[in-house]
Amino acid sequence: MRILVARRCQPNIRGPTAVINANARRYVSDLRASRSYTNELEIKREESNIPCYRVLDEQGRIIKDGNEGKAPLELKKEMYKCMSKLTVMDKIFYDAQRQGRISFHMQHTGEQAALIASAAALDMGDVVYTQYREAGVYMWRGFDLQQMAHQCYGNIYDYGKGRQMPIHYGSRASNVHTVSSPLGTQIPHASGAAYALKMEGKPNVSMAYFGDGAASEGDFHAALNFAATLKAPALFFCRNNGYAISTPTSEQYIGDGIVCRAPGYGMHGVRVDGNDFLAVHEVVSEARSLALAENAPVLIEAMTYRVGHHSTSDDSTAYRSKEEMDDWAQNDDPLTRARVHLEMLGEWDSDQEAEMLTAYRKECIKCLQKAVGQKMPPIEQLFTDVYDDVPWHLEEQQANLMGHLDKYSTEYKLDEYANPDDYTDWRYQ
Repeated sequence: MRILVARRCQPNIRGPTAVINANARRYVSDLRASRSYTNELEIKREESNIPCYRVLDEQGRIIKDGNEGKAPLELKKEMYKCMSKLTVMDKIFYDAQRQGRISFHMQHTGEQAALIASAAALDMGDVVYTQYREAGVYMWRGFDLQQMAHQCYGNIYDYGKGRQMPIHYGSRASNVHTVSSPLGTQIPHASGAAYALKMEGKPNVSMAYFGDGAASEGDFHAALNFAATLKAPALFFCRNNGYAISTPTSEQYIGDGIVCRAPGYGMHGVRVDGNDFLAVHEVVSEARSLALAENAPVLIEAMTYRVGHHSTSDDSTAYRSKEEMDDWAQNDDPLTRARVHLEMLGEWDSDQEAEMLTAYRKECIKCLQKAVGQKMPPIEQLFTDVYDDVPWHLEEQQANLMGHLDKYSTEYKLDEYANPDDYTDWRYQ
């Protein structure tokens, strides 16, 4: 594994420059000294081909004897189990959406290793920001299937009080901020959180997850520049899965992917095989240690593939072939690679596999059945949590709404909503 070393093009000079004084003269002198000059005119286009670190090959075999990553045996098994649980949840929740039981879902097929293994390399004190295809990260950090089911139904046990669309999870207990649909908005937040952690002297990093499409947003560039100039211990984890919805990466950029942008911001960077759970875990572990040791951000590009549709609102066969999807699913499946590795170690077999999958299916179905029978949050909750003290115009709107509902109560299914006197704000439990 090779982490690109950040090289600074000019010194990080601070201090007033508007006033002509010793500091200003030293500033200008240092700027001049940092440059190199030539009398040969050459307009360059630097070529880059950053290698992709891996431990396992596509068949789940160790590539180099003695290099099996940093994950101990029990952690390997726990990562594989969590990857399998995520896969089972994906299938059942997807089917539930197709049956009209929930309104929306996003699958993670093909990206399970990138999510679970990266989360396993973090500390619970690390602050995590996700995009929307990171249910596995929540799962690893303790956000269970029942909480996911409650959120997708938006019932009284949903931490978001039914205000968010399905799969927009958030958990204070898991130290993962709530999903926000607009691309890239979470990336600058991670830079700020990392800077705050440094200023508070805490031994933790922030982690921002995002896709290759989000790396085309302005927020991505602003976030990296902030983190680099502020020397913030932030990890930026890009899931390069080949597509930004229907736009392939070949139409998103001409350069060498995403990680090649790290040197431009004076950052460290590393590319990893996102379908290799051992490599992902090792890379994130090393990047986290580096970020803390040097108070420096690290950009990680995990090369993977989105086997499923972008979401339940998408039909990806309109812009890619079924043969392409099948080839990835059959020849570079992250679960197969992890399972074969454990089988070669003598730590997994078909009986364990069948027992595990049966248990996860039963648990998932039970969670959905429990979630569907719950009431919705009280209508009054529509007006809370935006302001500390509710302003007059919201009080007026609430009074108008409640008056309308009282007058036309027979026109609405008000019995489906919980009584405010019986409601518990579960976010604080």
